[in-house]
Amino acid sequence: MKTSSLIASPMLLLQLCISNLRHIFTSVFSTVFNWTLGVCIPSTSSVSQLDKEEDQSKDKNATAPTSVNYHFTRQCNYKCGFCFHTAKTSFVLPLDEAKRGLKLLKESGMEKINFSGGEPFLHNKGDFLGELVQYCKQDLQLPSVSIVSNGSMIKEKWFQKYGEDLDILAVSCDSFDEATNQLIGRTQGRKSHIDNLHKIRNWCQQYKVAFKINSVINTFNIDEDMTENILQLNPVRWKVFQCLLIDGENAGDEALREAERFVISEEMFQEFLDRHSSVPCLVPESNEKMRNSYLILDEYMRFLDCREGRKDPSKSILDVGVKEAICFSGFDEKMFKERGGKYVWSKADMKLEW
Repeated sequence: MKTSSLIASPMLLLQLCISNLRHIFTSVFSTVFNWTLGVCIPSTSSVSQLDKEEDQSKDKNATAPTSVNYHFTRQCNYKCGFCFHTAKTSFVLPLDEAKRGLKLLKESGMEKINFSGGEPFLHNKGDFLGELVQYCKQDLQLPSVSIVSNGSMIKEKWFQKYGEDLDILAVSCDSFDEATNQLIGRTQGRKSHIDNLHKIRNWCQQYKVAFKINSVINTFNIDEDMTENILQLNPVRWKVFQCLLIDGENAGDEALREAERFVISEEMFQEFLDRHSSVPCLVPESNEKMRNSYLILDEYMRFLDCREGRKDPSKSILDVGVKEAICFSGFDEKMFKERGGKYVWSKADMKLEW
């Protein structure tokens, strides 16, 4: 028995060694094979650490909503033929919910908010807008609060109540010829859009709000020379847009506008820019620069992705948060920087002579 035990013992040791070697070989082969396929599976503790590092990397590289355009209403009193954010709904968030969303954006890195529409002064006679302006400047302390408006609904008492908290007011004006504005639809009844533009310019100066002009260049104003009028009004910025088609908004079967007749070519747009090259405040935006370089929130606080030539909404930031929703915005941060999206946008830093 002793002799057989002594003989068996080395044999058992040999088998054990062979088994261990086979296990080591199989493990190494499996790991190398998985590496080759790019699916290496680390241990549980390694997975946990890698997940943590990946999440941290995502947080670090996540798009910050530095500048956001909030179209809180789609309703408008004008009928511009090329409008690319039309009155498809009449919905407006309750004030408290809108404020909650704005706070989420601030916590995610927002520095500038731009309120737009539709016509933002239309809802609740401008008081809803004024409350949001005050909240963003006084409570959230955003560096820049701005508005884009057609100007038709603005009253001096609005400036008296809310003007101190507004950095920039942009008024849309596509022509300095009243007949052309009538053709475009940039008008309401017999009111003079141009006279109103000058009145608002004076109020901006009086109540210390930076004045800006937005113009959409199209087939009806492409041959106009606006140099003298722009220089006289002296805005801090003159944004000049090439007329843009958006499926479901101003093009396609479900659209409320038919903007095809307003569309101009890149060459025509460049000719307009060349004609106005002496205007120092001109900021041009072609279709290429404009389409994906804006963070746009709709009336439900959903980011709108325009990469496919239409507006595909994300889920609302009120439901899923900013970090998740912004992944579906289609935002081109590189183009945002190239088009000069970041500029001196706080009136405190503009050093304007009021």
